[in-house]
Amino acid sequence: MYHPKMNDFLARFKAMFDQIDEQVEQQYGQLYPLHPNRPEHDTTSNPQADGLFTIGADFTPGYGSKLGRGYILDVHMSTLETVSDENRWMIMEDVVKQLHHLLPRYFPERHLEVFAEGNHFKIVGDFSLGNA
Repeated sequence: MYHPKMNDFLARFKAMFDQIDEQVEQQYGQLYPLHPNRPEHDTTSNPQADGLFTIGADFTPGYGSKLGRGYILDVHMSTLETVSDENRWMIMEDVVKQLHHLLPRYFPERHLEVFAEGNHFKIVGDFSLGNA
């Protein structure tokens, strides 16, 4: 059970990543065959459960990170094929560009940015819930 403001944040976060997932599926969804157990794109009620891509972010408290706490970007491809580093990087760059564009639209009241840290991309900024 989360605070209502956290529920709102997470719902908008998911909606943003669902929009990115849709765009990435349309652009790159035919690059690799789907894992045999994975449903085709747009065949379930949750974009994270179908198609080639699962796109989201996982919270990290940021221990040992110069950027501190934030959300590590996760782009997973559901295929048995080997994904080339070139294709993986091309897709990741596209997802990051979309994040730069969509974060201010989904979270206009917050200052959120995407940074590279090591071999990850991380969303950092204002994750406060304000006054309860």
